[in-house]
Amino acid sequence: MSAQPARASFGIGEVLAQLRGEFPDVSVSKIRFLESEGLIQPARSPSGYRRFGPADVARLRYILTAQRDQYLPLRVIKDRLAAAEDDGADDPEEQPHRRGPRPLSRRELLDAAGIDDGYLSELEDFGLVRPSGRQYGPDAVDAARIIVALGRYGVQARHLRAVRAAVERETSLIEQVVAPTRRQRSPGSRERAGQTAQEIAALSLQLHASLMGSALADAGLQTDGLTGAARAAWAGESGEAAPAEVRLGGTGYEEPGFAGPAAARSGA
Repeated sequence: MSAQPARASFGIGEVLAQLRGEFPDVSVSKIRFLESEGLIQPARSPSGYRRFGPADVARLRYILTAQRDQYLPLRVIKDRLAAAEDDGADDPEEQPHRRGPRPLSRRELLDAAGIDDGYLSELEDFGLVRPSGRQYGPDAVDAARIIVALGRYGVQARHLRAVRAAVERETSLIEQVVAPTRRQRSPGSRERAGQTAQEIAALSLQLHASLMGSALADAGLQTDGLTGAARAAWAGESGEAAPAEVRLGGTGYEEPGFAGPAAARSGA
């Protein structure tokens, strides 16, 4: 029995069926909006219906992943897709998978985190966001967004120096633990060291959440589920990005529409 040939194109409903397992919130209106913004350009059938080829589906998957995992605005995603095309990449997913997450420029970081240049400079002064040369890794976006969210509760960048110092001490401990493995000359030793470091870091985060919950309980503050939230969001057991809403003590901070540095400094 001969193998079935690969489908040349799909209707919009079939594209949704392919993507919804990974992106539950994707919709027809979302795909149409991305088309109106010039991020995708599906072909049209003689009767006017959209027809998506495998490359179109891959492009959609890349766009949705960049929005979900790196919080990138559409303008930045569009620029990256254009750069990938200039590099001759046939599949937009190939480039990020080959090279890992692409570093961000300062402007891209400001747009993705929703902050201004002065506030970013303040975060850098306190060691909370660190560039590599003139670029920033994806962790810098996460850090900046979390710090802005903390600002909604009156926590300022200067208050987080102790957090930075604690991270540096824990990193030194992890480096000591994995040092013997890193020094080995056997194949895969560096990969094993990296995996071990990741596992220790995940356990440290869970321990931190447990100790924090205990200390807050001693202070008479209710913190149900703090350890479980750390395990799911940081240890990666859920297999998904952290939720778009951060909840502390029964109040919430909605991810869309970051108030930015003004609110972060004032605590409004």
